[in-house]
Amino acid sequence: MSDTKNTITGADALVLMLDKMGVKHIFGVCGDTSLPFYDSLIKIDHGITHILARDERCAAYMADVYARLTNRVGVVEGPSGGGATYMVPGIAEANGTTIPVLAITSDIPVAGRDRFVLTECDQETLFSSFTKYTRVAETAEVVPTMVRAAFNAMTSGTPGAAHIGLPYDVLKAELPKDEVWGDPSFGKFPCRRTLPSKTDLDLAVSLIEGEEKIAVVCGGGVLHSMATEELIEFIELVGSPLGTTISAKGTVAETHPLAMGTIGTNGSTAGARDVLKNADLIIYIGCRVGSVTSEKRTNPYNGEKKILHIDLDPKSIGANYLTDVSLVGDAKEILASLNALLATKTLKSCTSNWGTKAVADSRVQKLERFSKYSHSDSMPMYGERFVTELQKVLPADAIVVSDPGTPTPFLCAFFETQRSGRSFIFHRFHGGLGFAIPGVVGAHFANTGRKIVGIMGDGSFGFSCGELETIARYNLPVTLIVLNNSSFGWIRAGQDRSFGKRYFSTNFSTTDHAKVAEAYGFNAWSVKDPNKLAETLKIAFETDGPTLVDVYTLPLEESEVPVTAFLG
Repeated sequence: MSDTKNTITGADALVLMLDKMGVKHIFGVCGDTSLPFYDSLIKIDHGITHILARDERCAAYMADVYARLTNRVGVVEGPSGGGATYMVPGIAEANGTTIPVLAITSDIPVAGRDRFVLTECDQETLFSSFTKYTRVAETAEVVPTMVRAAFNAMTSGTPGAAHIGLPYDVLKAELPKDEVWGDPSFGKFPCRRTLPSKTDLDLAVSLIEGEEKIAVVCGGGVLHSMATEELIEFIELVGSPLGTTISAKGTVAETHPLAMGTIGTNGSTAGARDVLKNADLIIYIGCRVGSVTSEKRTNPYNGEKKILHIDLDPKSIGANYLTDVSLVGDAKEILASLNALLATKTLKSCTSNWGTKAVADSRVQKLERFSKYSHSDSMPMYGERFVTELQKVLPADAIVVSDPGTPTPFLCAFFETQRSGRSFIFHRFHGGLGFAIPGVVGAHFANTGRKIVGIMGDGSFGFSCGELETIARYNLPVTLIVLNNSSFGWIRAGQDRSFGKRYFSTNFSTTDHAKVAEAYGFNAWSVKDPNKLAETLKIAFETDGPTLVDVYTLPLEESEVPVTAFLG
């Protein structure tokens, strides 16, 4: 008989390890194989709060947004079989966006493998394509080791997701209590900041010194690194216009005289594209420079500009462009080092005032484009008019979680963020619908003290509306906004622009989303008249508890969407 004073179960070890790694919240869905884990969560003294979701995919999205706003590892848990497979889309998105999210799955007993036990699947193979680390425990003794390894993988180097699987019999088996130890510094990211050599930094300074027209493009890596202040100092020292990827929108307040807003195929405007075309040197910071950012490598073309690329992931540098200087490392550390070196220099790019003038010219062009529809009284309302009314009443410190599709290009192109830092969260790597509703749950539990707003199309609403119950159960003070145009608008717009208006299987019936939300216990409104939108949104933002506003908008194929592929 084992000595219970010196041993604990695998389930107990898992809970204690998570607590030691600094985990404060877990998002998840219950299941048969997870019963030992749940029993340990309720009987052991720890500092973890469990949030019950209605779907493992949504629970993973909650953990993703939570991680972005806290710079802590997000944790999602679920049972074997369907629980594990449902979780994959959220883990794939987190890993692709370099967000540390730990997927914890329970599993069938080890002894049941290859015996056709219900819910059996190869979980390591399932998660291997979408994580930095995956392991299913064979014995209870390895539980602490695999937890430590998962946290180390997630927060060291390029951040990403991890998965650990715990069979039912492993959760109930015992191991020595003294194996349970951990370093809580691995529970936050970035954990170990890295810096390139002095030689490489000097090469970057020399490149910057030699150019007059310098533009900067920053990605989400700047936010992950918490390098906003260093970025602002850098663009002001260099005098360079700043464009952001979609994931980095609002990194620097878009009221800043050097901020030109979003660049790329989705949500950019002609003026911002012209700034990049006229630059001689482009500095990419914390972004992969993929197809959207580079407009499929047409702005710039490869070899057309000098390139300085700063990124934590060495694989992203040189993947799409011949790069003159590469700096591999943490954005915050690199920018701080460059700022110190550049502060003593007299830079042509700063003294010429090219950057400030280029941004001012781009804003004139953007305003001309925006004004075409921004005050139109047409019903259904234009996306530009929606942005106008939202801009009037959205709190300056609000956090907006946006689904892909209809909201993204209008928000990216025309909404002007008022403060620097993370204010918009877009679901961009795999672009699965249904992100915003669960996303606001994760944002709330990040405990920012800021107003949380989720914006989605009606197609996205249908993917995750079951989580309205989660929001209502916890009485979260969040506001959801649904852009209602009765279609999968992004795909329909593609059929309109690129396939001769041969529409197929993209329309669906109109839903009264306000009534759906009311059935779950929300306060909700429907708005068709754009002149009533700002007033309604203001009431929704100020009302206690969960609220929803259903906004009837023009179908995308009838709109002048700020997307390169849709402009003809």
